Amino acid sequence: MQKVKIPITLHPSKAAQHRLTYDGIVPLEKLSRLEQVVQEEAGEIAVKIHCKIDEQGLVVISGNLSTHVTVTCQRCNGELGLDLEQDFVYSPVGLDAESEHLPAGYDEVELDENGEINVFELIEDELILAIPIVPTHNETSCSYSSEPASFGKLAAKDDKPNPFDILKQLKKDS
Repeated sequence: MQKVKIPITLHPSKAAQHRLTYDGIVPLEKLSRLEQVVQEEAGEIAVKIHCKIDEQGLVVISGNLSTHVTVTCQRCNGELGLDLEQDFVYSPVGLDAESEHLPAGYDEVELDENGEINVFELIEDELILAIPIVPTHNETSCSYSSEPASFGKLAAKDDKPNPFDILKQLKKDS
């Protein structure tokens, strides 16, 4: 299949009626929120999108995303490469509406005032959710040092008497 340009917005019901399929690349520069999370300033996201109407008559937008990003390891502050691959299945709902009748495997995506969805925002949301909350290397490959990170000497603890020693004495006496 030939790689095509992924549209920024998509009218889901029209795309589903025509059973449109998109297989292309989205540049990382177009996803500003994702750029704030990752260290790269350039890169590509491979995107496949399929639009159809399912057996229940619902419009379905499904597909998958894959890319490689570099984030900061939260343990050693070094670079951590992540291969992200995410599958998604959405069904559009009207503006400010919720749909309780969607099957369990479908997520809802809200239509804008023109009856369209922003595909780039959908891709960006999926990739941000695919990144771990606290990205870290494996313990064996992390350059984190177990040496204490404090500087100077710590003050010694004062040996204060335990206030419960009196209770111990009372218990022994009775």
